[in-house]
Amino acid sequence: MGRSLDLNQRSRFLAETIQNRSTELGVEFSSSENGLQIDFGVTAAGGLQAGIELAKLSCGDLARIDLMPMQIGNTSLPSLFFQTDHPVAACMGAQYAGWPIQVADFFSMGSGPIRCLRGREKLLEQYSLVTDQNRSESVGVLCLETGQIPPQKVIELIVDEVGIKPANLILALAPTSSISGTVQVVARCVETSLHKLHELGFDLNGVVSASGQAPIPPVHPDDLKAIGLTNDSILFGGIVDLWVRGEDSDIERLGEKAPSSCSPDFGIPFYELFKKNQFDFYKIDPHLFAPAHIRMHNLLTGRSFSFGGLHEKLLTESYGR
Repeated sequence: MGRSLDLNQRSRFLAETIQNRSTELGVEFSSSENGLQIDFGVTAAGGLQAGIELAKLSCGDLARIDLMPMQIGNTSLPSLFFQTDHPVAACMGAQYAGWPIQVADFFSMGSGPIRCLRGREKLLEQYSLVTDQNRSESVGVLCLETGQIPPQKVIELIVDEVGIKPANLILALAPTSSISGTVQVVARCVETSLHKLHELGFDLNGVVSASGQAPIPPVHPDDLKAIGLTNDSILFGGIVDLWVRGEDSDIERLGEKAPSSCSPDFGIPFYELFKKNQFDFYKIDPHLFAPAHIRMHNLLTGRSFSFGGLHEKLLTESYGR
């Protein structure tokens, strides 16, 4: 990864911009010997734009993310549009929540470019995303989906595993039950498609550019129900376009398995499925987590392929709860 794509530095610069706009964005900052913490929705009000900035922070500021209308059936819904010309670095190297952090009763999935510094995921090694630099002097940016301020032992775990100084840690915090938290989850539409294709055996090095769109659901004050709604937005209403270089036969063979509807767990609102599995993500088929509709455009042959489709009825059922 070249210096121009130092994801942690990019997110650090964005964090400084967010700090200068904190009143406008409705976010709160606190600074101590444990680094900088940015509250996007734990006690802070946050909002739509704050959620967009949080989503940018989580992907190393390597994506354009905008709010725009989306037509699903006869209904126009607010949605997030995500576009990047660095899909593997932005989505797999930063945005993917690949670090489960647990200390005592605190648990959160960690995303953000700090994962490249930590370097303990096979995915990061496979795509040469592990940062090779002096960690003790590096800044690390971590985004946590949580409704509480992490206690000291969580901070100690993070800096010990990554190898950075506590003062160089930047933590961005928001529960899914906040506006900001809901927005940043829905912004993961492209990321879910790439991770699903990776799991199916598609070489992500062939993905050149990507865009995705998914509707913003109602924001629910119950975090578990909010998780259900945000997942449904992607599973039932997410559309992704990928510009790739590869064999048409591989695109056809793997692409047809990529949409969410290919999973045996597909077909009911996510909250119901989550509850049925005792709210344990690991009991749910991992191949469920993908957008509803994926289109792949092969730059080598000029052919385009379309897989899956939107599920208006299921989305309406989910949002009506």
